Amino acid sequence: MKGAKIVLIALFCAFIATFGLAMVILPDAEFSENENRYLAKAPEFSAKALFSGEFGEKFETYLADQFPLREPFVAIKSTAEQLSGKRENNGAYICGDTLLKRFDEPDMARVDRNLGYLSDLRDKLDALGIPGYLTVIPSSTDIWADKLPVGAPTADQGAIVDYIAENSPLEYIDTRSALIEHADEYIFYRTDHHWTTRGAYYGYRAAAEAMGFEPIDIDGFEHTTVSDSFYGTTYSSSGVRSVPPDSIETWVTDDCYEVVRTDENGEAVTTLYDKSFLEKKDKYSMFLGGNCPLTVVKNTIDPKGGVLVIVRDSYADSEVPFLAQHFSEIHLIDPRYYKIPAAQYAEQVNADAVLISYGLSDFVTTSELLMIGK
Repeated sequence: MKGAKIVLIALFCAFIATFGLAMVILPDAEFSENENRYLAKAPEFSAKALFSGEFGEKFETYLADQFPLREPFVAIKSTAEQLSGKRENNGAYICGDTLLKRFDEPDMARVDRNLGYLSDLRDKLDALGIPGYLTVIPSSTDIWADKLPVGAPTADQGAIVDYIAENSPLEYIDTRSALIEHADEYIFYRTDHHWTTRGAYYGYRAAAEAMGFEPIDIDGFEHTTVSDSFYGTTYSSSGVRSVPPDSIETWVTDDCYEVVRTDENGEAVTTLYDKSFLEKKDKYSMFLGGNCPLTVVKNTIDPKGGVLVIVRDSYADSEVPFLAQHFSEIHLIDPRYYKIPAAQYAEQVNADAVLISYGLSDFVTTSELLMIGK
């Protein structure tokens, strides 16, 4: 018996030593393609950071992100917890063939600050005579709430959206109601936080109603499946591996549009869809080529359709192909990377309208809206 204990202790020590040595020897990974995010880097040490607790928190995050064989261990942990009957893992609820991400109560003081920045923007747009619009897109957890496990804790997104709409200094586009009306359809990916092309279409219809142009009927598009093997961000972060993949569709042909992406490397001309991403994990970035500081979509057959500026997160990427049919140019600003006041930019490009378009989870947490109101 004593010998067995010694063997177990020796194995445990060897396990700790092996993984500790691997942490030291192996280079840090910069990006997790499976989770589509950058991983934590080793924090810089200072006495101030140590005694404030900041160093300890950042080092704990660093260890969690850089742990050897991290992704296989996450999958094993998730499988074990599913077998034990647990319906949530890493903030994702397991709802049959669908993963729904838990939405926590936001800091309403930050929400009010962001609305305040939009009020500053409205004043500047009013002086220029440019109309401004706001929409926030709830997550699938809100629209498909009937799929959640009984008693699953999640914040009331409907109440938060209503609060934002009621206090919006810009004209509000009610995207949530449009999505609820079609909740029985495939409007969100089951493994990712984004809406599908069908969901983006209903968002486009809501925008058209608010902005005063006639949307194209749903039957006016050619629905083409370009991938049936998409596993998104919720799938990756949850560790759950028992759900089937999503499919991705395109509805708008891209032969009439030119897309100019501007980043730290300069300008690159492409199309509405970068299908090289269909061979990668991050397949959603096929729409417009993914995150970029500044993206300009030009309608090459309708140069008189007006100019729309969109300050946005990635939800807008799959909606823009629909909107692009009504504007000569759409300028998309990602304020995380492109630091320019929105009204100033709108004036520079002679914009006819400015749209602030965010997923709800991003809108209630972002600190980047300060710049657009300047």
